[in-house]
This record gives sequence, C-alpha cells and structure tokens, in this order.
Amino acid sequence: MTTKLTKNEQRTRRHNRIRAKVSGTSERPRLAIFKSNSYIYAQIIDDTKGNTLSAVSDLGLKGKTKTERAKLAGDALAKSAKAKGISTVVFDRGGFIYTGRVRAFADGAREGGLIF
Repeated sequence: MTTKLTKNEQRTRRHNRIRAKVSGTSERPRLAIFKSNSYIYAQIIDDTKGNTLSAVSDLGLKGKTKTERAKLAGDALAKSAKAKGISTVVFDRGGFIYTGRVRAFADGAREGGLIF
C-alpha cells in the first residue's frame, strides 16, 4: 500500500526533477523562483560558484493583486540583473506550475530585458 504524498512533497519531487536538468553557469545563471501563499521570491544563482548574484521579492512592491506584484518583481529583478551585466538566464520554476504568479513573474522579467 502506498501513502499519498502531500502537496509540498509533490512539489519537492518536481523541483528535484527540474534541478537534475537545469543548472546555472557564470555565462548563464539560474533564475530560481519560490512562492509562498502571500509572496513570491526569486534569485539569480551561479551554481558553479554557489553564489547568489541578485535577489528580489514582492514584499515592498505596490500592486493590487499578488499577480500584479509578481510581474513588478520580475521587472525589478531584470533591472537588477541588467545592472550587473546579466542578460540571459536559465529559468527554474521551482516545481511550481507555470501559470498565475509564476507566469506573471516570468513575463515581467522578459519585459525587463532578461532572455530565457
């Protein structure tokens, strides 16, 4: 008899599958996303050195909905990355489904100038 996995365990398994294939380098770092019930967090990571190059969250951003704040956060991360000379990244959705806030964040980052 198998036991049913919780949603968090399912997401962790999906994330591990993604991370087996996705890795960030100095030339093309990884854009990793985490979303909680209230906020969305993202960071650009160089996995070869283990350094976080840039990070952002929607904690202080002004937007009416969580989706609007996620899009603003994506744009803010793209501007921060451009200032540090990063133009292309590998997108790591963190085991989350690519809809809603994750998609809004990605769209905001693309509009800000990041390529992935």
